[in-house]
Amino acid sequence: MVPHLTTALSGPLLELEKHFLDNATAIEHWMRGQWQEHTPPFYGSTDLRNSGFKLAPVDLNLFPGGFNNLNDAFLPLCIQAAQAAVERICPGASQLLLIPENHTRNQFYLQNVAKLVSILRLTGLKIRVGTLLPEITEPTVLELTNGSKLTLEPIQRSGGRLVMKDFDPCAVLLNNDLSGGIPALLQGLDEQWVIPPVHAGWHSRRKSNHAAAYDRVTREFADVIGIDQWRLNPAYDTCTGLDFHARAGEQELADKVAAMLDSIRAKYREYGVTDEPFVVVKADAGTYGMGIMMVKDAAEVTGLNRKQRNKMSVIKEGLEVHDVIIQEGVHTFETVEGAVAEPVVYMMDHYVVGGFYRVHTERGRDENLNAPGMHFKPLAFETCCSLPDSAQGPDAPPNRFYAYGVVARLALLAASVEIEETAPIELAELAA
Repeated sequence: MVPHLTTALSGPLLELEKHFLDNATAIEHWMRGQWQEHTPPFYGSTDLRNSGFKLAPVDLNLFPGGFNNLNDAFLPLCIQAAQAAVERICPGASQLLLIPENHTRNQFYLQNVAKLVSILRLTGLKIRVGTLLPEITEPTVLELTNGSKLTLEPIQRSGGRLVMKDFDPCAVLLNNDLSGGIPALLQGLDEQWVIPPVHAGWHSRRKSNHAAAYDRVTREFADVIGIDQWRLNPAYDTCTGLDFHARAGEQELADKVAAMLDSIRAKYREYGVTDEPFVVVKADAGTYGMGIMMVKDAAEVTGLNRKQRNKMSVIKEGLEVHDVIIQEGVHTFETVEGAVAEPVVYMMDHYVVGGFYRVHTERGRDENLNAPGMHFKPLAFETCCSLPDSAQGPDAPPNRFYAYGVVARLALLAASVEIEETAPIELAELAA
């Protein structure tokens, strides 16, 4: 079941969304078949950009950190989807250990963890939150600014398992993207399910692998519903061996940016699009909107000043950037109260469970909105969560944002394929 999200936005859906509605039966049939072949991630979120002629994901997060931004109306579906995810991975689970990021001063992130804990507890699981911070040696209660509380506890290792005092969990759920690598405490946990698997962390995950998987997924999907794959899929390329400080690899990067801009211009001419094309150059690993640059001219990447080079050279955990993905930029025509916005869709198992708009009052429709100054506008449920109603118009409330759920699930399916294909050999043999 896909929630049909609605906001104060008005106006008819464009042709692309109408095509999805007209092919809803074929879409849902194809989706069901795909989820019989691939195990969905436990959870995920994706940033979408809707330019009218193109609707595409620009990022997929396997360790989502914004459950606190979801409208409370989504709670019942979150619980139902979480139950399905637990039953799929560990049917007999009764206790679960949640391991968050080490952001003990980030109130918004801690509120996300607290919301996730409340969702999981309502599935019938006993949940405790374990921290990787060495300074926490006993249960520590954090008072959150929204009135909730969160208790962090030290984790102990017992053979191939993680345990706590009087608590031996069936599974470990990571809400930590492991950008800095796999801590010794999390290595070799061969007696517990770890979800997502540790190889899905940013220490080894690459955005280009996800883009390649998404390319294959959307190629098949586009054939099923008779649509140009480009309308769902941002073109991409990679550039490796860069050193932004030493300016090594600048010309190769500029050449690839120029080639992609030319390719986008050709597609724009085909569709009569008059907007100025741009590409996004970003670190091939990492999150939090770091190491990102919007480029409209190849000359921009060869003339970076010191501040720009510093920005592009380091991401979360102080990791240096040497490999980037060059991704076709997608304009966003969405606005919330006059400010530029992009939808962020949240999923658990293979269900869409909610979403919100990322809004930035100081950014344009061809700029990165995941930046300081952004705020979030929760999306709300309409009256039902059933399939779209073909008897009504494309802009009717049950149909308003069906397309978002479709594209978000395509991104999640690509993440499933990506995780399968990048699994260590021993895990792949076990799954086989």
